Amino acid sequence: MKHILLLATGGTIASQPTSEGLAPAGGADYLSERLEFLRRDYDLTVRSILELDSSNIQPEEWQLIARSVWAARGDYDGIVISHGTDTMAYTASMLTYMLLGIELPVVLTGSQLPLDHPLSDGTDNLRAAFAMAASGRRGVFVAFDRKILLGCRAVKTHTMDFAAFESVNHPPVGRVSAAGLSIDDAAIPAVEGPCVLRDKLCREVFLLKLTPGLDPRIFDMLLERRYRGLLIEAFGAGGLHFIRRNLVEELRRVTQAGMCVVVSSQCLYESSDFRLYQTGQKVLEQGAIEARDMTTEAAITKLMWALGQTDSVDEVRRLFSQSLAGEMAK
Repeated sequence: MKHILLLATGGTIASQPTSEGLAPAGGADYLSERLEFLRRDYDLTVRSILELDSSNIQPEEWQLIARSVWAARGDYDGIVISHGTDTMAYTASMLTYMLLGIELPVVLTGSQLPLDHPLSDGTDNLRAAFAMAASGRRGVFVAFDRKILLGCRAVKTHTMDFAAFESVNHPPVGRVSAAGLSIDDAAIPAVEGPCVLRDKLCREVFLLKLTPGLDPRIFDMLLERRYRGLLIEAFGAGGLHFIRRNLVEELRRVTQAGMCVVVSSQCLYESSDFRLYQTGQKVLEQGAIEARDMTTEAAITKLMWALGQTDSVDEVRRLFSQSLAGEMAK
C-alpha cells in the first residue's frame, strides 16, 4: 500500500456547528476516526498543522504548509492537504511556486459540507485526493467533485455547488468515473531540475480591480504605504482609462518609483492581449508586466513569491515571461 500523509489545516471538511456558525473543530484524532474507509487501500498518517477557516490562512500559513510538505516529502508516496475552499486556490498556487519540482503528488482537497453531515461531499473528495496522491505524478493539484485540477489553474467559482472549482484556461488533469481515476499526463507540465524549497515571499503586494472612473490618487496611497508589487485587473483584453482620469500616467509614475506592476484581465477565461488596443499598448509602454492567461490567484501569488526571491524588477519580469509550472500558456 502507498504511504500517504494527510496534513489537516481546518476548513469546512473538519468543521462542526457552534453558536456562531460552522467552525473548524477537528484535529488529527477527529479526522483519523472518520477516515477508516481509506485505511483499506492506503497506509495513512494524519497530522494536524492548523485548525483554521481558510479565510484566516495567510502568507504565514502558506509558509508553514510548504515547510511541512518539504520536511515530510521523503517519507511518503504522496501528501494530501485538507483545506477550506475559500482560499484553497491561493494556497495551491503559492505551494506550486514554493515547491517547484516537488518529487511527489501534493493534493489539496476539502468539502462544501462537513464530514459529519449526512450529505457531505467530503468523502468523495478525499477518495479522489488519495487516489491522485498515490498516482506518482509530480506537482501540486486540487481534487474536488471527482476532478483533479492543476493547483495553479484552479479557481473557486461556486459558493454552494459541490462543483465548487473550475480549471481555468487549462484542462483538468484527471477525472474519476466508473473506470476509476483517469489521468491526462499531457496536461501535467514537466518541471525540470531538483525541488528546492523557496518559501520567501513579499506581503507588500496589492490587488486592484478597475472600475470605470477609478480615482488615480489610489496610486499615491500605494506608494505611501510602500507597496512593492501591484496586480491590476484591467478591462477586457487589456485596458485602463486615460481620459479625464489618467490611470496610465499614474502607472508610469509608480513603475518609475520601482513598484513592480502586473496587469491582467478581469475576464475569467482566455488570455489578455495588451497589444490589441491603444489603451493596452499604453499600459505596456509604461513598463507593466502582462499576466496573459493566468488566474488572479496564480498571478497575485506568483508576484508575491517572485518579489520574495528578488528585488530586481527585471528578474520578476523574467519570471513572468515563462510558465514555471503550467500557470500560463507557453
